Amino acid sequence: MSYQVLARKWRPKSFATLVGQEHVVRALSHALATGRLHHAWLFTGTRGVGKTTISRILAKALNCETGVTPEPCNQCAACQAIDADRFPDYVEMDAASNRGVEDMAALLDKAVYAPVQGRYKVYMIDEVHMLTGHAFNAMLKTLEEPPEHVKFILATTDPQKIPVTVLSRCLQFNLKQMPPGHIVEHLSRILAAEAIPCETPALRHLAKAANGSMRDALSLLDQAIAHGSGKIEEEQVTHMLGTVGDDHLYAVLDALAAADVAALLAVADRMEARSLSFDAALQALASLLHRVALAQFAPAAIADEAERQRVSPYTELFDAEFLQLAYQIAIHGRDELPLAPDDYAGFTMTLLRLHAFRPDQPPALGSPAAAGGGGGVARSLPPAAPRPAAAPRPAPGNASAQPAQPAAAAPTAAVTPATSAVPASVPEPPARAPAAEPVQRPAPAAPSAAAEARPEPSNSVPPWEDLPPEAFAGQSAEPAALRSEPPGEAAPPPAAARPAPAAPASGGDGDGDAAADFAAGNWHGLIRRLGLGGLVREFAQHCEWLGFADGVIDLRLSNAHRHLLDMNPGVVERIQDQLASLYGAPLRLRTAVGAIEGETPAQRDEADRRARHAEAVAALESDPFVRELIERFDATLVEASVKPL
Repeated sequence: MSYQVLARKWRPKSFATLVGQEHVVRALSHALATGRLHHAWLFTGTRGVGKTTISRILAKALNCETGVTPEPCNQCAACQAIDADRFPDYVEMDAASNRGVEDMAALLDKAVYAPVQGRYKVYMIDEVHMLTGHAFNAMLKTLEEPPEHVKFILATTDPQKIPVTVLSRCLQFNLKQMPPGHIVEHLSRILAAEAIPCETPALRHLAKAANGSMRDALSLLDQAIAHGSGKIEEEQVTHMLGTVGDDHLYAVLDALAAADVAALLAVADRMEARSLSFDAALQALASLLHRVALAQFAPAAIADEAERQRVSPYTELFDAEFLQLAYQIAIHGRDELPLAPDDYAGFTMTLLRLHAFRPDQPPALGSPAAAGGGGGVARSLPPAAPRPAAAPRPAPGNASAQPAQPAAAAPTAAVTPATSAVPASVPEPPARAPAAEPVQRPAPAAPSAAAEARPEPSNSVPPWEDLPPEAFAGQSAEPAALRSEPPGEAAPPPAAARPAPAAPASGGDGDGDAAADFAAGNWHGLIRRLGLGGLVREFAQHCEWLGFADGVIDLRLSNAHRHLLDMNPGVVERIQDQLASLYGAPLRLRTAVGAIEGETPAQRDEADRRARHAEAVAALESDPFVRELIERFDATLVEASVKPL
């Protein structure tokens, strides 16, 4: 016997085995059981939802030798002949190829004759909306008052094209699209009967690709069996369909939760390597965000238990506002794909937009704020020293009498922003002719607490936010002191702001200076001093310091960020050039790839950001004014909106 496709082999033969159309089955079964039989039925619905199948089951129910019954026996000659498409009193006509008034007239001429073998003559007209207007008019009279032995079954995918005069003469049943869960269950039963191994996630991909059509799902299942050599696996199915696997989508959410831009771009690179559709990826991402939002507000709305458990952890990682915004970004990103230079650029910009609009997100790596050394997640810094950018002015003659900064009292492993901004050497201004000594203003005995805690506008506060008045309280005193002091030799910068001495460019390997500077292993501070930016800084941020010996710096790059080294083979040389420029001697960078045992600068920055955010939230919650607002107006502090200074 020749092979029969699954869609024909597993076509339901009774109402009991029909899947997903319970409302139609209930109405027809009650009508058959009570004998309230209409003379014309109209089945509407998309392709592959069971219109022809219900028509054949109904024809068997009307002509079964056991009598008119909602449960045909499927054993008698009439039932078997209808299943074999050779029953003389059941006629299926395709209106797409028999659409003229002559074809309709020929059918109606035959309808007046009594049945040859069965109880009723059943005419099934498929795609009835394709009939011409004259053909519809020709059948109106017979459709309204047919002979007692004639039943009409009309089927269409576009009921709007059927004249209302025809609609009013029929019982209309709208067949629903198959839910993915019903399709997965039906495919599982078929594969179990066929003894074909399968993975449930693969069946979900097939059900989603079928788009509500059971026939499409069975056709895709045939294709998947052939593609997988007799087994159904998720990887093979996604490759066959060209769809985006769930692993890519969940990797995007994981990277967003970790604020890891490199991981986001790595997902896009993997998708491009497999030639996946970025349009389909954004559509699938929006669908996933929709399911996460559903799980956040109404978990019972997700019928699939496995899928509900898969998305539930992300309801804790993202708040409701961000999920709504991310959904809109994904939808609009899909609309903007045709306007992008290419699909890859449009997709990656959408991912970066998702990252940029995360709540309480620090400035991105490589941005001016991050490149300046402060960053959005800077650690608690010692009192700020005078900015070296203003150092070329003449220093006061009694500068040595000023108290030393607290940061200079003891060596520390942290590198202050002032240190990162100081050049290797500050040229002294030329001496000027002595002038009359102006009136001296007394210098403060020690920097005030407000000056110590004053935020750095260029590093800590975005330019679009207004600084509090306290931020400017002590700024006018410094320029005034500089203007009032007599000219003289420029005083050396404070100890906290003085850079490490640079080795001479020739005549030495520079290891002595580098060894002293690297003794504490402050890789985090060295990155700031080097002024790295872009992908080079991102690579350095994800490296762990291992040690320094014999002019070689040993680093370890995390496995998750190996692509930063693979995609940028010259990144190590660029860092070595910056080191040579800073120390005046060549230094070598040796990078290994493996599991991180300590802490990378990126992890340190993220931990600092979270700690500073928690401190800011605690400070607001303990503020009397905020507590009064909460008590009086029953308000709630939205922690995601808190931005630490």
